[in-house]
Amino acid sequence: MDITSLLTVENLIALLTLTALEIVLGIDNIVFISILSDKLPKHQQSAGRKWGLGLALGTRILLLLSLNWIIHLEDPLFTIFGLGVTGRDLILWSGGLFLIGKSTIEIHDKLEGKEPGHEDKGRKVTLTSVIIQIGLLDIIFSLDSVITAVGMANEISVMILAVVIAIGIMLWASDAISKFVNNHPTVKMLALSFLLLIGTNLLIEGFHIEIPKGYIYFAMAFSVFVEILNLKAREGTPVKLHQAINLETSSEPEK
Repeated sequence: MDITSLLTVENLIALLTLTALEIVLGIDNIVFISILSDKLPKHQQSAGRKWGLGLALGTRILLLLSLNWIIHLEDPLFTIFGLGVTGRDLILWSGGLFLIGKSTIEIHDKLEGKEPGHEDKGRKVTLTSVIIQIGLLDIIFSLDSVITAVGMANEISVMILAVVIAIGIMLWASDAISKFVNNHPTVKMLALSFLLLIGTNLLIEGFHIEIPKGYIYFAMAFSVFVEILNLKAREGTPVKLHQAINLETSSEPEK
């Protein structure tokens, strides 16, 4: 294909718009990757984030190259109580349940866990386990991203280029975002709440009930605005969260 045929005003506008949207849609992905990678030893956290975003890039490109498969995900596989269940519905349900469960566990650990400075020997997180979890969620996050790309551009090369640019920018900013989230525990709790919201939205979408994205983005943006005001008001008095809970220690009777 002649590259000059792609350098049209229409394609350039589509590229810029799609790149911006891919970055916006990828913010929740970065937050989830940051929260998971924070469980790793310090020297592995950056590698975990880079592997996670690398998987996100690979997943998006593979899905874009499998547009025929994406289209057939909308075909009903079976019917439950009059609802035609598609492959996309199954992916949305599994992803929504995973996000809700994972976020709930993380929130519980941060609020009800043990005090910092105590080792939790019963729970060991490895780079491999984190990458597997990120890879599974990348499929869910990538699905919306690819559907958006297909709806906004006609050339597959433009879609792939927009995804590559967006992931490149996110990769560049991932360490700074992760550091900010981890240094501000209330921001981390807000991010986990966003993941709960996204998981619930995925479940609802799986039942063919569409919630306008504008409502969700406005709610998230307003929450971020309030949190920024709280951060300014709390300067110099940081909030601290607990580490993962040790069930054996917590079960001991108080003396």
